[in-house]
Amino acid sequence: MRFPKYRPPNHPGEVLLKDFLEPLAISQAELAGAIHVPYQRINELVNGKRGVTPSTALRLAKFFGNSAEFWLNLQQNCELYHAFKQEEEDLNAILTFIRQEQVL
Repeated sequence: MRFPKYRPPNHPGEVLLKDFLEPLAISQAELAGAIHVPYQRINELVNGKRGVTPSTALRLAKFFGNSAEFWLNLQQNCELYHAFKQEEEDLNAILTFIRQEQVL
């Protein structure tokens, strides 16, 4: 697994705020208007109360000139981390399947 296991990954909203909005001096309201979404969507994303949807990822990618995959990977890493932490005990009890002929 390629997501952090010992600390939560940065939420996409935190990345949006710290790496894009603040350095570029763009307000949440300006971004919402520019990408044609309600202000509430951006505000909830920045505050960690909402995740990045494919639609939002496409819009952010278009506006910032990066990829939708960038935004969706941030979201996926958060979801995987929280699922892993919630199910860690069960996951540790699962043995990895190995075909008998692979052992020989």
